[in-house]
Amino acid sequence: MLVERGIQVMNFEVVGDAYAIASNYLRKTGAIADTLVTDERLLAIIVKMFRRGEFNRLRLANKAIATFEAGALA
Repeated sequence: MLVERGIQVMNFEVVGDAYAIASNYLRKTGAIADTLVTDERLLAIIVKMFRRGEFNRLRLANKAIATFEAGALA
């Protein structure tokens, strides 16, 4: 049970870190509003890519940024 919880926390951390990287970049470029509110579209893109097997937070953030800027939903 503890191992499962550890994996779950790690997975949440990867998604959270990727979101932080991508949202920081997109806020600086003006693509999303500079607020503390989570951008649901960006988060959905990251979660979808994560579920497909992308676990590297930097690669995940970069792909999410490209997808977001292209206007697609992964």
